[in-house]
Amino acid sequence: MSARLGLTLPSFVRDPEVPIRVARAAEEAGLDAVFCYDHLFRYGADGQRRPAIEATTLLGAVAAETSTIMIGSLVARATLRPPAQLAAAFDTVQRISGGRLIATIGAGDSESLDEMVTFGYDFGTPATRATALEAAVTAARGNGYPVWVGGHLRALREFAARSADGWNAWGGSVEHFATHVDEIRAAAPDGFACSWGGLVLVGADDAQVTAKQRRRSPSPEVVIGTPERVADELRRYVDAGAEWLVVGPLDASDPANCALLAEVAAHL
Repeated sequence: MSARLGLTLPSFVRDPEVPIRVARAAEEAGLDAVFCYDHLFRYGADGQRRPAIEATTLLGAVAAETSTIMIGSLVARATLRPPAQLAAAFDTVQRISGGRLIATIGAGDSESLDEMVTFGYDFGTPATRATALEAAVTAARGNGYPVWVGGHLRALREFAARSADGWNAWGGSVEHFATHVDEIRAAAPDGFACSWGGLVLVGADDAQVTAKQRRRSPSPEVVIGTPERVADELRRYVDAGAEWLVVGPLDASDPANCALLAEVAAHL
């Protein structure tokens, strides 16, 4: 079984040319897609707030600056925009890109609590966030592009299987992912896409991998290694049922990662 490979763009920067440059490099390297996070800000390792480029704006910019690579959200948060507004933004990106959009929508989780409260949004309860997700997916579907749902909760997976075109799990073990895929496959129609996303640190050789580790101090869940070793680890998710892999390089602003990830894709 083979899988498509995409990467997440560096959204937490002030200069929009940084993610656009990476998107161009990803297209040149032959990767299958680039994906945009949807956050209002992030805290860096130094505890300082990092700016974030607004997700739908970045999607449109990347759509205009590329011509062949797929473009997606991972994930657009249903509680940040009214359903009709989010669907209109997706429709616009679809037209700008000439039909290259993958719209992934999520309900939000504890990691988004601080930014929601900071900007005066109601974080809500699991039930109200699930309701918002359902409304957003309903508004976006049927407009000519696939709509995926992101999230680990059982209720979200069940909703994805019956009402969306695909599902994404961010992080988690291969065993955890495989169990969820089996459950979703039993309920979803043919053509439903299962995807896995997670962080990676990839270097051209052992020396570069070690140097990157020293600079980044990666946590245990990060997939680390040369392209061949990273491919070996990611292949386990493919064997478990992932048709898409979406990786987030820790050094996301470096366009050189795109060529390395193309090597990963070749080993897959």
